[in-house]
Amino acid sequence: MVSDLRFLLLQTRNADDPMREQEVRCFANAFRCELKQIEVIDLLTGAPTPDQLQSWDAVLLGGSGEYSVAEGGPWLPAALAAMHELYALAKPTFASCWGFQAMAKAFGGEVVTDASRAELGSVVVTVTQAGRKDDVFQNAGEQFMAQMGHQDIVTRLPEDAVLLASSELVTNQAFRLRNKPIYATQFHPELNREALIERVEAYPHYIEKIAGMTVDEFERTHCQQTPIAEQLLRDFIGKYVIRSRTCA
Repeated sequence: MVSDLRFLLLQTRNADDPMREQEVRCFANAFRCELKQIEVIDLLTGAPTPDQLQSWDAVLLGGSGEYSVAEGGPWLPAALAAMHELYALAKPTFASCWGFQAMAKAFGGEVVTDASRAELGSVVVTVTQAGRKDDVFQNAGEQFMAQMGHQDIVTRLPEDAVLLASSELVTNQAFRLRNKPIYATQFHPELNREALIERVEAYPHYIEKIAGMTVDEFERTHCQQTPIAEQLLRDFIGKYVIRSRTCA
C-alpha cells in the first residue's frame, strides 16, 4: 500500500524558493500519499550518505529553481556521487527535470544549455519502441501530454540508458538505467495543470524568456491537464516498490 511507503526527495532549491514546499505537495498528490511520507534532503548543503539512501522505499529528484547541471557548482560532485550510490543499491529512483539532467550527467551523459530547444508548458511526448515494452511506459500509449519547464538539454544519454520517450524539440525526454529500477524524465510527471501554473507564476521571467508571452496568454494556450504523465509515477511505484514488497 502507498500509505506504508516512505519517500526521500532530494532537492536543489534555495531556502527562500517558494517552490520548495510546492514540490513536496506535488509529489504527494501524484502518489496520493500524505506529506509526512516524504522527507527532504537539500543537496545544496550536502548529499545523503549510503545509509540514509538505504532507509527509504524510493528516492525522488525534482526541479532546481535557479540551478543548472550544465553550469555546475561546488555542491554538484557530491550530488552526482549520491546517484552512483543509488545505482549501487538498486534503489527505486525517479528523477524529473533537473534530476533527469543530473542523472544523465552522473553516468556519463552530456548536458548543455540550449535556449533554442527550451520547452515550457504542456508538450506532446512520443513513446519510443523501447518505451512501449517498458514496465512503466507501456500503458502510456504512443503519445501523451507532459508538463515542461527547462532550457538545459541532455544531448547524449549514458551508455547504460534506454531511451523511453522524445518530444519534437528534444530527443532525450525519458530513460531508465538498464537492469536498475532507476527512471528519469525531462518532463515533470509530478505536475498537473494547476501545479504547472503555480510553478511558472513563481518564475515569471521564464514565461517571457522561453514562451515570449504574458502569463495570462501562456495559461490559456500552453497549459493542459496531463493525467497519463502523472500515472507514470504511480505505475513506477506499483511496479518497483509495492510489487517488490509483495514478492519479498
